[in-house]
Amino acid sequence: MANLIENSEMFYTPFEPKVQNRFIMQIDGIPSFICKKVSRPTIDCGEVLLEHINIQRKLKGKCKWSDITVTLYDPIVPSGAQAVMEWVRTSHESVTGRDGYSDFYKKDIDIFVLGPVGDKVENWKIRGAHIKSAAFGDLDWGTETPVEIALTIAMNFCVLEY
Repeated sequence: MANLIENSEMFYTPFEPKVQNRFIMQIDGIPSFICKKVSRPTIDCGEVLLEHINIQRKLKGKCKWSDITVTLYDPIVPSGAQAVMEWVRTSHESVTGRDGYSDFYKKDIDIFVLGPVGDKVENWKIRGAHIKSAAFGDLDWGTETPVEIALTIAMNFCVLEY
């Protein structure tokens, strides 16, 4: 008996791509509207090589979530630098040199990817996130470019929900 082609396979299927500028990032203590850019999570599972007589077998290795990068604008009010430094102070106090407990400095982050009408089509739930590095931008008399803050954020893991 011949295999029949379904109608859905023959005709054009509507396609709406996700667009880079449709997202909202929520971090407790940092206003969402100052977020300029964020990288989506990346996972690397590596491999384990098993040698057996004259053959090799490859297996999945340990999975590791890579750091994400976040670029924030630094407005005058509310100060982006102050919001970032408040988060940094929960992990390390510069004046006393004391380090904080992970229960206080690790936060959960949500990255919502939006559809064409503003609906949430994807939600990256980043768990156990903390600031690995923060660069507070350059100041230059020769330009009127807004000051930006670059963050590198490490995480325990993340989950993608639709």
